[in-house]
Amino acid sequence: MGSFKGHVIPGTLFLLVGVWHIWSSVVRYVSNPKSFRVRVWSPVQGFGGRLKYLELYVVLVGAFIDMCIELLYSTHLKFFVNGVLNPSHMNDFEHSGMLLMFFIFGLVALLNEKTSYLPLPEGALCLIASTAFLGEYLLFSFHSTSHKGLEGYYHLLLVLLIGLCIISIVAGALIPTSFPLDLTSGISITLQGIWFYQTAFTLYGPMMPHGCKLKDNAIMCHSTDSEVRGELLANFQLFTAILLLLVAVVVTYGFAASRYGNSELKSMQPAAADGFVED
Repeated sequence: MGSFKGHVIPGTLFLLVGVWHIWSSVVRYVSNPKSFRVRVWSPVQGFGGRLKYLELYVVLVGAFIDMCIELLYSTHLKFFVNGVLNPSHMNDFEHSGMLLMFFIFGLVALLNEKTSYLPLPEGALCLIASTAFLGEYLLFSFHSTSHKGLEGYYHLLLVLLIGLCIISIVAGALIPTSFPLDLTSGISITLQGIWFYQTAFTLYGPMMPHGCKLKDNAIMCHSTDSEVRGELLANFQLFTAILLLLVAVVVTYGFAASRYGNSELKSMQPAAADGFVED
C-alpha cells in the first residue's frame, strides 16, 4: 500500500524533469532543426555555466533523498526480523531498488560529462536511462499484482505510461535525429509525474471516488458499480491530462518558434507544402 507523500515525491521529480525535457527539446529543434539530436538529458544554458548540470543534479539528489526516505526512514532501520528481510517493509525495499537505478543513471551521466572515466555516446546513456525505467516498469507490473481493484487500476495506467517512456527513449537511441521521439520522451515522463500526483490525490487525498474509501490500509469500494465508476473516472482523468499537456506542448512550440526559431525552421513548411502539391 502506498501513501500520499510516497506518490507526490517521485511525481514531483518526474514532472520537473519531464517539463524541462519538453522545453529543451522544443527550443533545440526550433533553433536549429537540421542539426537536432536526441538528448537523454539537457544542459541549462546561461548563468555562467553554473547551472549546466542542474537536471542531472535533480535526478541524482532527488533519487538519493527519496531512496533514503524509503530505505532508512520508512523502515526505521528494521531491515531484518529473525535473520530474514523484514516482510513488513518489502514494499520499501522494492522502491529503494527502483530509485537506486535512477541514481545510478544520474551518476553515470554526470561522470560522463565531467570526467574522462566514462566516455559514453548519447545512445548508450539513452539505453541506461531506459534500463532504469524498465526496472520501474517491472516493479510496478509485479507490484500491481498485490494491488487489487481501484488501486490496481491506477497502477496499471501508470505501468502503461512507464512503458511509453521506455519505448520512446530506446527509439530515440536508434533514431538520434528524430525530434518527435525526443519530444515524446519528455511528454511521457511528464505524464508519469502528473499521474503520480493524480494517484496521490485520488487514492490518498480528497478526490476519492464516490462509493470508495481508504480502510485498513487498502482501497475499498462498496460495490462493483462503485469500482467501475472509479475506473471510468481514472480514464477520464488520464484523458484530461493528455489533452491539457498536448495543448501546453503546442503553445510551448509556438512560443519557442516565435522567439528562437531561425530561417531554416520557417523555410521548412513552404518546402513541405510545395512537395505535397507536386505529388
